[in-house]
Amino acid sequence: MLQEQGKALLFDIDGTLADTDPLHLAAFNEVLGPHGHEFDHARFGKELQGFSNASIGERFLAHEAPERRAVILDEKERIFRELVSGQIQPVPGLMALLDQADRAGVPMVAVTNAPRPNAELLLSGLGIAHRFRGVVIGDELAHGKPHPLPYLEGLRLAGASAQAALAFEDSRSGIQSATAAGIATIGMRTGLGHADLIAAGAVASARAFDDPELIRLVASAMAW
Repeated sequence: MLQEQGKALLFDIDGTLADTDPLHLAAFNEVLGPHGHEFDHARFGKELQGFSNASIGERFLAHEAPERRAVILDEKERIFRELVSGQIQPVPGLMALLDQADRAGVPMVAVTNAPRPNAELLLSGLGIAHRFRGVVIGDELAHGKPHPLPYLEGLRLAGASAQAALAFEDSRSGIQSATAAGIATIGMRTGLGHADLIAAGAVASARAFDDPELIRLVASAMAW
């Protein structure tokens, strides 16, 4: 089917396509613990989730030289990839939604603050890398989330308008990024609750992609 001009679905990866946040939490605690920082689920959601490694390093490793911060956070990502390898599962309902978008000719783009090796590992592990028009990496741009630039780049890759697009995010910074780009955003309750997601700017929240309200909102926005 011909692509529907102007429409697009844009997805964060971690915590949105797959519930990987507990593994990120474990990896962060392993590398930041020796520097005096320990995170529980609530603190992870407020201070780490969705932020770029550069900003995390500036905040929690300010006593280290920038080069050393990068080494420490690269180690965090290596630990994460080791933990997640072989156990990547999609959030329920994801595959059905991607199938529907493919049938309707609606392009999809992944937009993430994760390093490219992580993004590629998760997309390939889910077997969905080929579904996406492109993968936007926040650290490869002048600004990552919560700045709108990553989602503006996602719209450009999709050839879509913000008004005709829909985004899916699980973090405050991600929702802020997408909504600042003018995109209506559904918050995924893999980590944060409904109230937190709505407060960040989401138009609705859902526990998974098979949530009836999410299915209704997507069908309405995409007119399928």
